[in-house]
Amino acid sequence: MIFYPHYRKEKIFDITPSFLEKEGIKYLLLDVDNTLTRHHTGRLEQGVKEWLDQMHEAGYPLIIASNSKDYRIAPFAKSIGLDYFALCCKPLPFKLKKGVKKLGCKKSECMLIGDQIFTDTLGARLAGIRVCLTEPFVEEEGTSFKIRRKLEKKIKSRYERKMSR
Repeated sequence: MIFYPHYRKEKIFDITPSFLEKEGIKYLLLDVDNTLTRHHTGRLEQGVKEWLDQMHEAGYPLIIASNSKDYRIAPFAKSIGLDYFALCCKPLPFKLKKGVKKLGCKKSECMLIGDQIFTDTLGARLAGIRVCLTEPFVEEEGTSFKIRRKLEKKIKSRYERKMSR
């Protein structure tokens, strides 16, 4: 199903170089809000800096792929030393495809890591790349987020049932 991620992990730091190597993944696109940071902050969550260092040491190229605007993502990306794509408009696949091209890899070697089904998972699926869905660091307050998270809960439940068979 187009809303099912290829993989699910609790948090980004649960994705290890050995897991990526086993799956043939060599390049990563990273969502920001509730994947690397809490929503609309510029501070990495605890453990994320160490995870980024681990990925760099293991030789994994990383690019940020965020729906946020450039004025917010540019300083954040610079502070952690990563290239980025802002205003990705996920689930539209166009900038994710640009990210794959910029990384210079095959789609089969690339994975997006993000926390939302209707943006990250769907966008990656439409772009033809794998996706790992993580749990958000915090639940967002806005009405649209609450509605999306409620719908996501149903999809995750079906996904879990399917994966347990």
